[in-house]
Amino acid sequence: MVAYPNPDGLEIHFAQRDGNRDLGDLWEAAREAGVKPGTIRVWVTRKKIEPVLAGETGPIFHLPTIRAAAAGGAKHKPADPAANSRGPHARAA
Repeated sequence: MVAYPNPDGLEIHFAQRDGNRDLGDLWEAAREAGVKPGTIRVWVTRKKIEPVLAGETGPIFHLPTIRAAAAGGAKHKPADPAANSRGPHARAA
């Protein structure tokens, strides 16, 4: 199950037919979200988003869905971002 699902295929089709430019490639999706293209690929792998279809040049994304996923933020936010998995680092004296 995807965290941010795309709208129905018919809704996307009719929006495209009426001239709505809500679909974009990987680079347009990254620009919309304000992240790098690699982050979009990670979101797809982790099932946060999914492409609408696979185009000849790569996946095609629904841009409003990408914006919603970007606004949703990270799934996990650590209490102390400076701490790593081994705990906070003590300064050596």
